[in-house]
Amino acid sequence: MTDNTEIKNEVQKASEAPEAENTSAEAAGEKPAEKKKDSELMEWVKTIVPAVIAAFLILQVIQPTIVRGTSMESTLIENDYLIVYKLAYKFGAEPKFGDIVVCDSSLTTDSGAEKLLIKRVIGVPGDTISVTGGQVYLNGEAISEDYIKDGYTTGEIAETVIPEGMYFLMGDNRLASMDSRDSRVGMIKESDLIGKAVFRLFPFSKLGGLY
Repeated sequence: MTDNTEIKNEVQKASEAPEAENTSAEAAGEKPAEKKKDSELMEWVKTIVPAVIAAFLILQVIQPTIVRGTSMESTLIENDYLIVYKLAYKFGAEPKFGDIVVCDSSLTTDSGAEKLLIKRVIGVPGDTISVTGGQVYLNGEAISEDYIKDGYTTGEIAETVIPEGMYFLMGDNRLASMDSRDSRVGMIKESDLIGKAVFRLFPFSKLGGLY
């Protein structure tokens, strides 16, 4: 009788053990499905957050830009996809003659948004600029501009000294560019310069740096 009683007690303990373990896990709130879900969520967070931060930092340095219009032909064509280097004129560097820049303007798009312009720097602070007979003169000398689409600059501008902190910009398609020759645009403040266009990503046939 004693042996049978002991065996019965052992069997009863063995059958109760798993139930005791399950009760303990439930009391602790540990559900395998929830733990797996939390683990997957953390993996997504670890992947996405660094990517978002990296993208934010990159956009502080460069700005993708799509060319609209024909004012920079034949150097740039509509729908060219460019990279603008936003730090080009930081840390003491200054725009120089020939740079292709993107800037804010007082012009607006059809939707009322502020219109960005992409033009070439022709005159910098302290320069004297004039336009006569289709020719641009800088500091009293006719300048050679082999990038101009038609080789002719419209408009007549008397000798003008470019003030400190201002820049005289023109498009390469002088017959179809609204730029510093037009009073609606005028000279551009240094603070309105967004950056320098440095690289063309598209079309692939013209992939490369801009000079």
